[in-house]
Amino acid sequence: MKLDHLAVSGEMIGCATDLVEESLGVKMQPGGQHPVFGTYNNLLGLEDGLYLEAIAIDPEAPRPERPRWFDLDRFCGPARLTNWICATEDLDAILAQMPETAGKPMELSRGELCWRMAVPVDGVLPFDNMFPPLIEWSKGQHPSKALAPSGCALKMLVVSHPKADALRRSLAPHLDDVRVQFETGDAGLMAEFSTPHGRRCIENSENSFAAHANSA
Repeated sequence: MKLDHLAVSGEMIGCATDLVEESLGVKMQPGGQHPVFGTYNNLLGLEDGLYLEAIAIDPEAPRPERPRWFDLDRFCGPARLTNWICATEDLDAILAQMPETAGKPMELSRGELCWRMAVPVDGVLPFDNMFPPLIEWSKGQHPSKALAPSGCALKMLVVSHPKADALRRSLAPHLDDVRVQFETGDAGLMAEFSTPHGRRCIENSENSFAAHANSA
C-alpha cells in the first residue's frame, strides 16, 4: 500500500480549486466527472507520481442513489484538505485486514480511467474520515501520467486524531512512508509542500481551515 493522492474538498469546485492554486501558487488542470457520485474534480501533478485533487459536488449532476464518497453530502464551510488516498495492487486482500467500515469495493471510471475503490455505505470513513480511502487502479492507468509537472512535491502529511495511535497501528503493517506522520489531537490533516514559491501548507483542522505560506 502506498500514498496515492490528496483531496481538497469544497462546497463548489471553484472554492477547492482556488484554495489549492492560491496556497501553492500554481494552476490546476481540468479533471472530469464522476457519474456514480455526482462529483467532479480538477487535478495537480506532484512529484513522485502523486497528485492533488480538488473535488466538489457537481450541481448539474443528478443526485446519486447512494451517499457520496469523501462524506461530501455533509460537507460545509471553507474549502479544506479532507482526505489522503492510498493505493494498493490487491484491494480485496488489504480490505480483509482493515476495519469493516473502511468500505466495500466499487468499480468506477472517469473518461478512460478505470479503478476500484473502497467506499463506505454511508460515505463516512473510520476515525472521523481520517482513515485513507483505498484505491486499486487498473493496470497501467494512473491520472498522474497525464498531468503536467507543477514543480510541487509533498514533503510531509500530518494526520491528527484523538486515537492517532490506533489509526497508525491499523495501517502500519501495510504503509511505510516517512512523509506520513500521526499526531494525537483534534481530527485534521496538514500537508506541507515544496513549490516554486517556497514551502507551503494546506490544512484541515478544528482550529484552522486556512492555508499558510512560509518562505523557504
